[in-house]
Amino acid sequence: MKIEKVHFPGNIFLAPMANVTNMPFRLMCRKYGASMTYSEMISSDAVVYESVKAFDRGLSCEEERPFGIQIFGNSPSIVSRAALAIEETYHPDLIDLNFGCPAHLLVKDGFGSALLRSPEIIYEIVRELCETISTPVTAKIRVLEDMERTLHIARLIEKAGACAITVHGRTLEQQYTGKASHEYAKRIKEELSIPVIANGDIVDEASASSVLEHTGCDGIMIGRAAMGNPFLFRRIAHYLETGELLEYDECLQRIADLETYMRSLQYYGMTHTVNLRAHAQWFTKGIRGGKHIRTRIAEAKDIEGIINSVKEMCVDGP
Repeated sequence: MKIEKVHFPGNIFLAPMANVTNMPFRLMCRKYGASMTYSEMISSDAVVYESVKAFDRGLSCEEERPFGIQIFGNSPSIVSRAALAIEETYHPDLIDLNFGCPAHLLVKDGFGSALLRSPEIIYEIVRELCETISTPVTAKIRVLEDMERTLHIARLIEKAGACAITVHGRTLEQQYTGKASHEYAKRIKEELSIPVIANGDIVDEASASSVLEHTGCDGIMIGRAAMGNPFLFRRIAHYLETGELLEYDECLQRIADLETYMRSLQYYGMTHTVNLRAHAQWFTKGIRGGKHIRTRIAEAKDIEGIINSVKEMCVDGP
């Protein structure tokens, strides 16, 4: 797959997720076959007004490329100023604009999905950003209940200069409940000339294949299903390539991935930046006796205790 001048080794993308897609996690997803990863979203206002913590979310390394940074904001000038600083510092392969986050903290201040109510502002943000930076610009949206209004926004994003669009098939009001409608991505793909990526309810091999076939989209983006389960990318890539399910031991795979993730956080000096117990608990989903494992994790005093708790429970059972 290709977006503007950026070539990807496939068409399976990791969604940017706040408090999830830190560099160690992104590197694991890349190792397992994610074609592209994005940083946690960065506030353009925070960058402009010099919040070092927010700016640091753009940290990456050569092993991760191609790599994208996602930003959000509602002022064309501030978004452009922030993106220019990010471009000069981190040199990402893509800069993605968030017009889809449904979190109340963002929406109440007019960010994320709130901007879907103001297509003209979306157009100005994309247009000014494309004129300001040399890095290719992409955008991620949610859908509106009205198909035509959604298509109008997608057309404006393309007209303003974006080189790709990701479509999450839920409305702001749905948050993460209900079922994602991929009919929107299908219609947008039929109307636009830029690449379209489908997002929402892609959780396994079957759903990945079904969404690609139904929508005709250029790629798919996986979000919450990858939390604690980076190996999902290898499974899906294998299935799309061969049509066969990959055989593996889920419990042993989760143990290995949890330990790799924790060691990587240590290596990059990032253990203080995440809730270690909460992140570790994501890796227990699908493991026999997961509830008991999560209790043990909550009682663990450090990384060694977390890793040993999972190893012991998977071997001995609840």
